[in-house]
Amino acid sequence: MGSRAGLWIALAGMLALAFGAGVLRDSPRLQVTCALAALPLLALLWWCVERLARARPAPPVVPEAGIDQRALLDSALAFEARLEHAPIALFSIDAADSVAPLNASARKLVAPGRALDAGALYRQLATQAGQRRLVEFESERGVERALAAVSMLTLHGAPQRLAALMPVESELEAEALKSWRQLVHVLTHEIMNSLTPIASLSRTARDLLDDALDGSAAGLPPDVGADLKTALDAINRRADSLVDFVASYRSLSNLPAARPERVALAALFDRVDALVGPGWRARGGDVTFAVQPASLELMVDPGQLEQALINLLKNAFEATRAGGQARVEARLVRGSRLRIEVVDDGAGIPEASVPHIFTPFYTTKKQGGGIGLAMVRHLVHANGGTVRYAKSVGQGARFVIGF
Repeated sequence: MGSRAGLWIALAGMLALAFGAGVLRDSPRLQVTCALAALPLLALLWWCVERLARARPAPPVVPEAGIDQRALLDSALAFEARLEHAPIALFSIDAADSVAPLNASARKLVAPGRALDAGALYRQLATQAGQRRLVEFESERGVERALAAVSMLTLHGAPQRLAALMPVESELEAEALKSWRQLVHVLTHEIMNSLTPIASLSRTARDLLDDALDGSAAGLPPDVGADLKTALDAINRRADSLVDFVASYRSLSNLPAARPERVALAALFDRVDALVGPGWRARGGDVTFAVQPASLELMVDPGQLEQALINLLKNAFEATRAGGQARVEARLVRGSRLRIEVVDDGAGIPEASVPHIFTPFYTTKKQGGGIGLAMVRHLVHANGGTVRYAKSVGQGARFVIGF
């Protein structure tokens, strides 16, 4: 029996009993009997109403006035996408100091191939207070620095901390590079303004002295004239040498703008090999080049990248002995980044000198000018790349250029 049919039967039966009770109002006993007979009909009526109420579809949810539920959902999804792809690495830190990455930048930062010890980085973040500060962590490219800030918040009644980490190594290097270029430009300008007249006047004085000594009215004892000529020659040679030295630094501060073009790295490596390879092989050593894959290309100024590689290989040549080996290898790494490594088997770089090797004027060589690696950094940065000294697995030095 359907719910609706039972409902009508219960109603009809109760109407009939009510009519009968009215007719039999003079007989209380029959009225009581009619009331008792109505109880099952009341139960049937209740059951039918309950069934019909459950079967009725739920009314549609009417959104509050002025609120578009679809727009709210789209906004939440858009915010989640922005958070996922934000350039800042975000980490959550719970009450137990457990750190977990929250977005793609954070996962890339602690993925294999970037931070060498993710646990050490996590420990720095867990002990970070609210103020901003620079943190350092070891990566395959060397020591990197990042700006860290931690905020307190409560989610679902539980306290949490949100850590934001922004790698700033490239930005700091760019600013330092800009400052050095400005300093070198000012120094070379002022030094050249003083050296040029000194060199010119010393040559003029020497020529006048020569004429005086050759003439009949020299008026100078021979030994005094010889000493003056020697002194003027020394002044002239040192002035010319300093002019050349300062001119090399002037070139460091006046690099031409990069003119990038699509370059096949295999062809570029062949040109560098033709320039530096014979010198290595002439003393029983060798320099090898590899590109993986062989068709790898890069948008770069070919002349400037060649010069950077030549400078690195020149340093490697001077750091190795007869029979020394060097290797230049280019390949794609995680994140579609291109990496060029220059590795040698020489003595390597002392640990104390590593932080200073790209600084202009700094050198560990007796006859060095401190310009080679500074020029490498200028050339690489001018083409949108970075260069680092990385710890070598074995003996020697390893420089990593990244684009």
